Amino acid sequence: MDWFAASDYWLSRLVLQRALAGIYLVAFVSAALQFRALIGSRGLTPVPLFVRRVPFRASPSLFHWRYSDRLFAVCCWAGAALAASVAAGAADAVPLWLSVLMWAALWLLYLSVVNVGQLWYSFGWESLLLEAGFLAIFLGNARTAPPVLVLWLLRWLLFRVEFGAGLIKWRGDRCWRELTCLDYHHETQPMPGPLSWFFHRLPKPLHRVEVAANHVAQLVVPFGLLLPQPVATVAAAAVIVTQLWLVLSGNFSWLNWLTIVLALAAVDSSPFAAPPSYDESPLWFVLLVCAVAAVMLVLSYWPARNMISRRQQMNASFNTLHLANTYGAFGSVTKLRHEIVIEGTDEERLTEETRWKEYEFKGKPGDVRRLPRQFAPYHLRLDWQMWFAALSPGYALGWFEPFVARLLEGDPDTLRLLRHNPFPQSPPAHVRALLYRYRFTTWQERRETGDWWHRTLVREYLPPVAAAPEKGTDRTG
Repeated sequence: MDWFAASDYWLSRLVLQRALAGIYLVAFVSAALQFRALIGSRGLTPVPLFVRRVPFRASPSLFHWRYSDRLFAVCCWAGAALAASVAAGAADAVPLWLSVLMWAALWLLYLSVVNVGQLWYSFGWESLLLEAGFLAIFLGNARTAPPVLVLWLLRWLLFRVEFGAGLIKWRGDRCWRELTCLDYHHETQPMPGPLSWFFHRLPKPLHRVEVAANHVAQLVVPFGLLLPQPVATVAAAAVIVTQLWLVLSGNFSWLNWLTIVLALAAVDSSPFAAPPSYDESPLWFVLLVCAVAAVMLVLSYWPARNMISRRQQMNASFNTLHLANTYGAFGSVTKLRHEIVIEGTDEERLTEETRWKEYEFKGKPGDVRRLPRQFAPYHLRLDWQMWFAALSPGYALGWFEPFVARLLEGDPDTLRLLRHNPFPQSPPAHVRALLYRYRFTTWQERRETGDWWHRTLVREYLPPVAAAPEKGTDRTG
Protein backbone atom coordinates (compact mmCIF):
# COMPACT_ATOMS: atom_id res chain seq x y z
CA MET A 1 0.00 0.00 0.00
CA ASP A 2 2.50 2.59 -1.18
CA TRP A 3 -0.24 5.22 -1.50
CA PHE A 4 -0.94 5.01 2.24
CA ALA A 5 2.58 5.57 3.56
CA ALA A 6 4.62 8.79 3.62
CA SER A 7 7.99 7.51 4.81
CA ASP A 8 9.78 10.76 3.96
CA TYR A 9 7.93 12.41 6.87
CA TRP A 10 9.11 9.99 9.55
CA LEU A 11 11.32 12.51 11.36
CA SER A 12 8.66 15.22 11.16
CA ARG A 13 6.15 12.82 12.67
CA LEU A 14 8.55 11.86 15.45
CA VAL A 15 9.16 15.48 16.48
CA LEU A 16 5.50 16.39 16.03
CA GLN A 17 4.28 13.59 18.27
CA ARG A 18 6.81 14.20 21.02
CA ALA A 19 6.16 17.95 21.01
CA LEU A 20 2.39 17.45 20.98
CA ALA A 21 2.69 15.16 23.98
CA GLY A 22 4.71 17.90 25.69
CA ILE A 23 1.86 20.37 25.11
CA TYR A 24 -0.60 17.82 26.51
CA LEU A 25 1.65 17.64 29.57
CA VAL A 26 1.48 21.41 30.08
CA ALA A 27 -2.29 21.39 29.59
CA PHE A 28 -2.90 18.63 32.15
CA VAL A 29 -0.57 20.20 34.72
CA SER A 30 -2.28 23.56 34.21
CA ALA A 31 -5.66 21.93 34.82
CA ALA A 32 -4.45 20.02 37.88
CA LEU A 33 -2.97 23.08 39.59
CA GLN A 34 -5.87 25.47 38.97
CA PHE A 35 -9.12 23.50 38.90
CA ARG A 36 -10.02 23.50 42.60
CA ALA A 37 -10.45 27.27 42.80
CA LEU A 38 -12.06 27.60 39.37
CA ILE A 39 -14.31 24.59 38.73
CA GLY A 40 -13.89 22.36 41.79
CA SER A 41 -16.69 21.51 44.18
CA ARG A 42 -16.21 24.90 45.89
CA GLY A 43 -14.92 26.63 42.78
CA LEU A 44 -16.16 29.82 41.19
CA THR A 45 -18.17 27.85 38.62
CA PRO A 46 -18.42 24.33 40.11
CA VAL A 47 -18.50 21.28 37.85
CA PRO A 48 -21.27 19.57 39.90
CA LEU A 49 -23.64 22.48 39.19
CA PHE A 50 -22.65 22.50 35.52
CA VAL A 51 -23.28 18.79 34.91
CA ARG A 52 -26.67 19.03 36.60
CA ARG A 53 -27.63 21.83 34.22
CA VAL A 54 -26.02 20.64 30.98
CA PRO A 55 -26.75 17.15 29.58
CA PHE A 56 -24.04 14.70 28.54
CA ARG A 57 -24.87 14.99 24.85
CA ALA A 58 -24.17 18.72 24.97
CA SER A 59 -20.79 18.33 26.70
CA PRO A 60 -19.53 14.74 26.65
CA SER A 61 -17.29 14.14 29.66
CA LEU A 62 -16.39 11.36 32.04
CA PHE A 63 -17.42 13.68 34.86
CA HIS A 64 -21.08 13.43 33.93
CA TRP A 65 -21.06 9.97 35.47
CA ARG A 66 -19.22 10.95 38.60
CA TYR A 67 -17.41 13.98 39.88
CA SER A 68 -15.24 14.67 42.90
CA ASP A 69 -12.23 16.91 43.29
CA ARG A 70 -10.11 13.86 44.00
CA LEU A 71 -11.27 12.09 40.82
CA PHE A 72 -10.65 15.21 38.73
CA ALA A 73 -7.14 15.55 40.17
CA VAL A 74 -6.44 11.86 39.48
CA CYS A 75 -7.53 12.26 35.85
CA CYS A 76 -5.38 15.37 35.38
CA TRP A 77 -2.26 13.87 36.94
CA ALA A 78 -2.83 10.57 35.12
CA GLY A 79 -3.07 12.52 31.87
CA ALA A 80 0.12 14.40 32.74
CA ALA A 81 1.96 11.15 33.50
CA LEU A 82 0.75 9.54 30.28
CA ALA A 83 1.71 12.63 28.27
CA ALA A 84 5.17 12.65 29.83
CA SER A 85 5.67 8.99 28.97
CA VAL A 86 4.57 9.55 25.36
CA ALA A 87 6.87 12.57 25.09
CA ALA A 88 9.69 10.32 26.27
CA GLY A 89 8.92 7.77 23.53
CA ALA A 90 6.69 5.22 25.26
CA ALA A 91 4.16 5.18 22.41
CA ASP A 92 6.94 4.18 19.98
CA ALA A 93 8.09 1.30 22.19
CA VAL A 94 4.75 -0.54 22.24
CA PRO A 95 2.64 -2.29 19.59
CA LEU A 96 0.67 -0.05 17.25
CA TRP A 97 -2.70 -0.89 18.80
CA LEU A 98 -1.46 0.11 22.24
CA SER A 99 0.04 3.33 20.88
CA VAL A 100 -3.36 4.19 19.40
CA LEU A 101 -5.00 3.58 22.78
CA MET A 102 -2.46 5.77 24.57
CA TRP A 103 -3.13 8.72 22.29
CA ALA A 104 -6.88 8.07 22.51
CA ALA A 105 -6.69 8.12 26.32
CA LEU A 106 -4.95 11.51 26.25
CA TRP A 107 -7.64 12.90 23.99
CA LEU A 108 -10.53 11.45 25.99
CA LEU A 109 -9.17 12.72 29.31
CA TYR A 110 -8.58 16.22 28.03
CA LEU A 111 -11.94 16.30 26.25
CA SER A 112 -13.54 15.45 29.59
CA VAL A 113 -11.75 18.39 31.22
CA VAL A 114 -12.55 20.92 28.50
CA ASN A 115 -16.22 19.98 28.24
CA VAL A 116 -16.85 20.79 31.90
CA GLY A 117 -14.38 23.68 32.08
CA GLN A 118 -16.94 26.31 31.07
CA LEU A 119 -15.61 29.84 30.49
CA TRP A 120 -12.18 28.91 31.86
CA TYR A 121 -11.72 26.56 28.89
CA SER A 122 -13.46 28.62 26.22
CA PHE A 123 -10.28 29.49 24.31
CA GLY A 124 -9.47 28.47 20.76
CA TRP A 125 -6.28 26.67 21.74
CA GLU A 126 -8.29 24.18 23.82
CA SER A 127 -10.22 23.07 20.74
CA LEU A 128 -7.02 23.19 18.69
CA LEU A 129 -5.27 20.83 21.09
CA LEU A 130 -8.24 18.45 21.03
CA GLU A 131 -8.45 18.41 17.24
CA ALA A 132 -4.69 17.95 16.85
CA GLY A 133 -4.72 15.34 19.61
CA PHE A 134 -7.50 13.43 17.90
CA LEU A 135 -5.60 13.29 14.60
CA ALA A 136 -2.45 12.18 16.46
CA ILE A 137 -4.29 9.01 17.49
CA PHE A 138 -4.00 7.86 13.89
CA LEU A 139 -0.45 9.00 13.08
CA GLY A 140 0.99 5.60 13.90
CA ASN A 141 4.26 4.98 15.72
CA ALA A 142 7.83 3.87 15.01
CA ARG A 143 6.58 0.51 13.70
CA THR A 144 4.59 2.04 10.80
CA ALA A 145 5.18 4.67 8.17
CA PRO A 146 3.29 7.96 8.70
CA PRO A 147 -0.17 7.75 7.06
CA VAL A 148 -0.35 10.31 4.27
CA LEU A 149 -4.07 10.94 4.89
CA VAL A 150 -3.45 12.05 8.48
CA LEU A 151 -0.58 14.29 7.43
CA TRP A 152 -2.93 16.00 4.97
CA LEU A 153 -5.57 16.38 7.67
CA LEU A 154 -2.97 18.06 9.88
CA ARG A 155 -2.03 20.39 7.03
CA TRP A 156 -5.72 21.20 6.54
CA LEU A 157 -5.98 21.96 10.24
CA LEU A 158 -2.98 24.30 10.06
CA PHE A 159 -4.46 25.95 6.97
CA ARG A 160 -7.67 26.70 8.90
CA VAL A 161 -5.73 28.07 11.85
CA GLU A 162 -3.68 30.47 9.75
CA PHE A 163 -6.10 31.39 6.97
CA GLY A 164 -8.99 31.74 9.41
CA ALA A 165 -6.93 34.12 11.54
CA GLY A 166 -5.99 36.13 8.46
CA LEU A 167 -9.57 36.41 7.24
CA ILE A 168 -10.98 37.45 10.61
CA LYS A 169 -8.42 40.26 10.77
CA TRP A 170 -8.98 41.47 7.23
CA ARG A 171 -12.76 41.45 7.68
CA GLY A 172 -12.65 42.85 11.20
CA ASP A 173 -10.99 45.90 12.65
CA ARG A 174 -10.10 48.47 9.98
CA CYS A 175 -6.72 49.01 11.67
CA TRP A 176 -5.61 45.69 10.15
CA ARG A 177 -6.34 47.01 6.66
CA GLU A 178 -4.74 50.34 7.52
CA LEU A 179 -1.67 48.51 8.92
CA THR A 180 -1.95 50.31 12.27
CA CYS A 181 -3.13 47.56 14.66
CA LEU A 182 0.32 46.96 16.10
CA ASP A 183 0.39 50.56 17.29
CA TYR A 184 -1.90 49.18 20.04
CA HIS A 185 -1.75 45.38 20.14
CA HIS A 186 1.50 44.81 22.03
CA GLU A 187 0.27 47.13 24.79
CA THR A 188 -3.35 45.95 24.98
CA GLN A 189 -3.02 42.20 24.38
CA PRO A 190 -4.44 40.03 27.17
CA MET A 191 -1.12 39.13 28.78
CA PRO A 192 2.02 40.95 27.65
CA GLY A 193 5.38 39.20 27.90
CA PRO A 194 8.80 40.43 28.99
CA LEU A 195 9.58 41.80 25.51
CA SER A 196 6.17 43.35 24.81
CA TRP A 197 7.25 46.80 26.05
CA PHE A 198 10.13 46.78 23.57
CA PHE A 199 7.91 45.54 20.72
CA HIS A 200 5.44 48.32 21.46
CA ARG A 201 8.20 50.92 21.35
CA LEU A 202 9.44 49.88 17.90
CA PRO A 203 9.14 52.64 15.27
CA LYS A 204 5.66 52.87 13.76
CA PRO A 205 6.90 52.25 10.19
CA LEU A 206 8.22 48.90 11.42
CA HIS A 207 4.80 48.15 12.91
CA ARG A 208 3.33 48.68 9.44
CA VAL A 209 5.81 46.19 8.03
CA GLU A 210 4.87 43.71 10.77
CA VAL A 211 1.16 43.93 9.94
CA ALA A 212 1.78 43.61 6.20
CA ALA A 213 4.01 40.58 6.81
CA ASN A 214 1.29 39.08 9.00
CA HIS A 215 -1.25 39.41 6.17
CA VAL A 216 1.12 37.61 3.82
CA ALA A 217 1.84 34.90 6.41
CA GLN A 218 -1.84 34.25 7.11
CA LEU A 219 -3.58 34.95 3.80
CA VAL A 220 -1.00 33.80 1.22
CA VAL A 221 1.45 31.38 2.84
CA PRO A 222 -1.22 28.84 3.98
CA PHE A 223 -1.95 27.93 0.35
CA GLY A 224 1.68 26.87 0.03
CA LEU A 225 1.04 24.20 2.67
CA LEU A 226 -1.25 22.45 0.18
CA LEU A 227 1.28 22.49 -2.69
CA PRO A 228 3.92 19.84 -3.55
CA GLN A 229 7.38 19.82 -2.02
CA PRO A 230 9.56 21.75 -1.54
CA VAL A 231 6.96 24.55 -1.54
CA ALA A 232 5.08 23.04 1.40
CA THR A 233 8.24 22.87 3.51
CA VAL A 234 9.08 26.51 2.69
CA ALA A 235 5.53 27.53 3.66
CA ALA A 236 5.80 25.58 6.92
CA ALA A 237 9.10 27.32 7.69
CA ALA A 238 7.42 30.70 7.13
CA VAL A 239 4.66 29.72 9.55
CA ILE A 240 7.20 28.64 12.15
CA VAL A 241 9.16 31.91 11.89
CA THR A 242 5.95 33.95 12.20
CA GLN A 243 4.82 31.98 15.23
CA LEU A 244 8.19 32.36 16.95
CA TRP A 245 7.85 36.13 16.48
CA LEU A 246 4.49 35.93 18.28
CA VAL A 247 6.04 33.80 21.04
CA LEU A 248 8.57 36.57 21.68
CA SER A 249 5.98 39.35 21.70
CA GLY A 250 3.35 37.98 24.09
CA ASN A 251 1.79 35.17 26.12
CA PHE A 252 -0.80 33.15 24.21
CA SER A 253 -0.77 29.91 26.16
CA TRP A 254 0.21 27.04 23.84
CA LEU A 255 -1.46 28.50 20.70
CA ASN A 256 1.77 29.52 18.99
CA TRP A 257 3.69 26.44 20.08
CA LEU A 258 0.95 24.11 18.88
CA THR A 259 0.79 25.93 15.54
CA ILE A 260 4.54 25.39 15.17
CA VAL A 261 4.06 21.71 15.95
CA LEU A 262 1.33 21.41 13.30
CA ALA A 263 3.61 23.00 10.72
CA LEU A 264 5.91 19.99 11.01
CA ALA A 265 3.28 17.92 9.19
CA ALA A 266 4.21 19.80 6.00
CA VAL A 267 7.98 19.43 6.40
CA ASP A 268 9.65 16.81 4.20
CA SER A 269 12.35 15.41 6.46
CA SER A 270 14.05 13.22 3.85
CA PRO A 271 16.84 15.76 3.17
CA PHE A 272 17.81 15.58 6.85
CA ALA A 273 17.77 11.83 7.42
CA ALA A 274 16.99 8.71 5.42
CA PRO A 275 13.74 7.05 6.48
CA PRO A 276 13.95 3.66 8.21
CA SER A 277 12.35 0.56 6.76
CA TYR A 278 8.82 -0.14 7.90
CA ASP A 279 6.57 -3.14 7.93
CA GLU A 280 3.40 -2.85 5.92
CA SER A 281 0.64 -1.13 7.88
CA PRO A 282 -1.92 -3.63 9.22
CA LEU A 283 -5.26 -3.69 7.43
CA TRP A 284 -7.24 -2.67 10.53
CA PHE A 285 -5.11 0.46 10.83
CA VAL A 286 -5.51 1.35 7.16
CA LEU A 287 -9.28 0.96 7.36
CA LEU A 288 -9.42 2.97 10.58
CA VAL A 289 -7.42 5.85 9.11
CA CYS A 290 -9.54 5.88 5.95
CA ALA A 291 -12.74 5.97 8.00
CA VAL A 292 -11.44 8.83 10.14
CA ALA A 293 -10.34 10.76 7.05
CA ALA A 294 -13.81 10.37 5.54
CA VAL A 295 -15.49 11.61 8.72
CA MET A 296 -13.15 14.59 9.00
CA LEU A 297 -13.78 15.43 5.34
CA VAL A 298 -17.52 15.56 6.00
CA LEU A 299 -17.10 17.59 9.19
CA SER A 300 -14.87 20.05 7.34
CA TYR A 301 -17.91 21.40 5.50
CA TRP A 302 -18.84 23.61 8.45
CA PRO A 303 -15.49 25.33 9.05
CA ALA A 304 -14.99 25.74 5.29
CA ARG A 305 -18.39 27.38 4.97
CA ASN A 306 -17.60 29.57 7.97
CA MET A 307 -14.36 30.83 6.43
CA ILE A 308 -16.07 32.03 3.25
CA SER A 309 -19.01 33.51 5.17
CA ARG A 310 -19.24 37.27 5.66
CA ARG A 311 -20.29 36.53 9.24
CA GLN A 312 -17.24 34.46 10.00
CA GLN A 313 -17.05 33.15 13.55
CA MET A 314 -13.70 32.74 15.25
CA ASN A 315 -12.70 29.97 17.65
CA ALA A 316 -15.97 28.06 17.33
CA SER A 317 -16.69 24.34 17.57
CA PHE A 318 -19.43 22.84 15.43
CA ASN A 319 -19.68 19.62 17.42
CA THR A 320 -19.25 18.59 21.04
CA LEU A 321 -16.11 16.56 20.28
CA HIS A 322 -14.24 19.68 19.11
CA LEU A 323 -13.38 18.20 15.72
CA ALA A 324 -13.03 20.30 12.55
CA ASN A 325 -13.29 23.63 14.36
CA THR A 326 -12.91 27.16 13.09
CA TYR A 327 -10.10 29.34 14.37
CA GLY A 328 -8.98 32.95 14.39
CA ALA A 329 -8.00 35.67 16.82
CA PHE A 330 -8.00 39.46 17.23
CA GLY A 331 -10.66 40.30 14.68
CA SER A 332 -10.80 43.51 16.67
CA VAL A 333 -7.96 45.13 18.57
CA THR A 334 -8.45 46.96 21.87
CA LYS A 335 -7.10 50.50 21.62
CA LEU A 336 -6.99 51.22 25.38
CA ARG A 337 -5.89 48.89 28.15
CA HIS A 338 -7.97 48.70 31.31
CA GLU A 339 -7.05 46.61 34.31
CA ILE A 340 -9.02 45.65 37.40
CA VAL A 341 -6.98 46.17 40.55
CA ILE A 342 -8.32 44.34 43.59
CA GLU A 343 -7.57 45.76 47.01
CA GLY A 344 -8.32 44.76 50.57
CA THR A 345 -8.13 46.30 54.02
CA ASP A 346 -8.17 44.86 57.52
CA GLU A 347 -9.91 47.94 58.91
CA GLU A 348 -13.46 47.22 60.08
CA ARG A 349 -14.60 50.82 59.65
CA LEU A 350 -14.00 52.51 56.33
CA THR A 351 -12.95 56.16 56.13
CA GLU A 352 -11.16 58.40 53.67
CA GLU A 353 -7.96 57.48 55.51
CA THR A 354 -8.42 53.72 55.12
CA ARG A 355 -5.25 52.01 53.95
CA TRP A 356 -5.86 49.59 51.07
CA LYS A 357 -3.43 46.87 49.98
CA GLU A 358 -3.31 45.39 46.48
CA TYR A 359 -3.55 41.74 45.52
CA GLU A 360 -1.01 40.85 42.83
CA PHE A 361 -1.73 38.41 40.00
CA LYS A 362 0.91 36.20 38.47
CA GLY A 363 0.63 37.30 34.88
CA LYS A 364 -1.68 40.24 34.35
CA PRO A 365 -0.33 43.79 34.90
CA GLY A 366 -0.61 45.21 38.40
CA ASP A 367 2.50 46.71 39.98
CA VAL A 368 3.68 49.36 37.51
CA ARG A 369 7.33 48.58 38.31
CA ARG A 370 7.03 44.88 37.52
CA LEU A 371 8.21 43.68 34.12
CA PRO A 372 5.62 41.35 32.53
CA ARG A 373 6.66 37.73 32.90
CA GLN A 374 6.82 34.84 30.43
CA PHE A 375 4.26 32.15 31.23
CA ALA A 376 3.25 30.63 27.89
CA PRO A 377 2.77 27.83 27.10
CA TYR A 378 1.37 27.58 30.64
CA HIS A 379 -2.13 29.07 30.82
CA LEU A 380 -3.09 31.37 33.70
CA ARG A 381 -6.85 31.05 33.37
CA LEU A 382 -7.90 33.53 36.06
CA ASP A 383 -5.56 36.22 34.73
CA TRP A 384 -7.03 35.88 31.24
CA GLN A 385 -10.59 36.19 32.51
CA MET A 386 -9.60 39.29 34.46
CA TRP A 387 -8.59 40.88 31.14
CA PHE A 388 -12.03 40.13 29.70
CA ALA A 389 -13.75 41.40 32.85
CA ALA A 390 -11.92 44.72 32.47
CA LEU A 391 -13.33 45.06 28.93
CA SER A 392 -16.91 44.76 30.16
CA PRO A 393 -18.63 43.76 33.44
CA GLY A 394 -20.69 41.32 31.36
CA TYR A 395 -17.64 39.05 31.11
CA ALA A 396 -17.48 38.90 34.91
CA LEU A 397 -21.02 37.70 35.49
CA GLY A 398 -21.28 34.58 37.59
CA TRP A 399 -17.70 34.37 38.83
CA PHE A 400 -16.28 37.75 39.87
CA GLU A 401 -18.30 38.29 43.03
CA PRO A 402 -17.73 34.67 44.16
CA PHE A 403 -14.03 35.35 43.56
CA VAL A 404 -14.19 38.39 45.85
CA ALA A 405 -16.03 36.28 48.42
CA ARG A 406 -13.20 33.72 48.35
CA LEU A 407 -10.70 36.50 49.04
CA LEU A 408 -12.78 37.59 52.02
CA GLU A 409 -12.72 34.00 53.27
CA GLY A 410 -8.97 33.67 52.70
CA ASP A 411 -9.62 30.55 50.61
CA PRO A 412 -6.23 28.80 50.15
CA ASP A 413 -7.03 27.37 46.69
CA THR A 414 -7.99 30.78 45.36
CA LEU A 415 -5.01 32.51 46.90
CA ARG A 416 -2.68 29.99 45.25
CA LEU A 417 -3.75 31.43 41.89
CA LEU A 418 -2.33 34.81 42.91
CA ARG A 419 1.25 36.04 43.07
CA HIS A 420 0.89 38.03 46.29
CA ASN A 421 -1.63 37.92 49.12
CA PRO A 422 -1.31 41.10 51.22
CA PHE A 423 -3.15 39.43 54.13
CA PRO A 424 -1.15 36.28 54.93
CA GLN A 425 -2.21 36.07 58.60
CA SER A 426 -5.98 36.56 58.34
CA PRO A 427 -8.48 37.52 55.63
CA PRO A 428 -9.28 41.19 55.02
CA ALA A 429 -12.33 42.88 56.46
CA HIS A 430 -13.24 44.49 53.14
CA VAL A 431 -12.33 44.00 49.48
CA ARG A 432 -12.94 46.38 46.59
CA ALA A 433 -12.04 46.58 42.89
CA LEU A 434 -10.86 49.64 40.98
CA LEU A 435 -10.62 50.08 37.21
CA TYR A 436 -7.41 51.68 35.91
CA ARG A 437 -6.26 52.77 32.49
CA TYR A 438 -2.82 51.23 31.87
CA ARG A 439 -0.30 52.15 29.20
CA PHE A 440 3.34 51.35 28.65
CA THR A 441 5.70 54.09 29.78
CA THR A 442 7.71 56.00 27.23
CA TRP A 443 11.49 55.64 26.97
CA GLN A 444 11.90 58.84 28.98
CA GLU A 445 9.40 57.79 31.68
CA ARG A 446 11.12 54.44 31.92
CA ARG A 447 14.52 56.07 32.48
CA GLU A 448 13.20 58.56 35.04
CA THR A 449 10.95 56.30 37.10
CA GLY A 450 11.99 52.71 36.39
CA ASP A 451 8.31 51.90 35.71
CA TRP A 452 7.12 49.69 32.88
CA TRP A 453 3.53 50.91 33.15
CA HIS A 454 1.75 54.17 33.80
CA ARG A 455 -1.76 53.93 35.22
CA THR A 456 -4.65 56.33 35.79
CA LEU A 457 -7.72 55.63 37.91
CA VAL A 458 -10.88 55.45 35.80
CA ARG A 459 -13.60 54.52 38.29
CA GLU A 460 -14.65 52.12 40.98
CA TYR A 461 -15.36 48.69 39.51
CA LEU A 462 -16.82 47.06 42.64
CA PRO A 463 -17.57 49.02 45.82
CA PRO A 464 -16.14 47.76 49.11
CA VAL A 465 -17.56 44.39 50.12
CA ALA A 466 -17.46 42.90 53.61
CA ALA A 467 -17.68 39.21 54.44
CA ALA A 468 -21.31 38.32 55.20
CA PRO A 469 -21.84 36.91 58.73
CA GLU A 470 -23.87 33.97 57.47
CA LYS A 471 -26.17 34.71 54.55
CA GLY A 472 -25.90 37.23 51.75
CA THR A 473 -23.15 39.75 51.23
CA ASP A 474 -22.87 43.04 53.07
CA ARG A 475 -21.51 46.00 51.15
CA THR A 476 -20.18 49.09 52.76
CA GLY A 477 -19.29 52.12 50.65
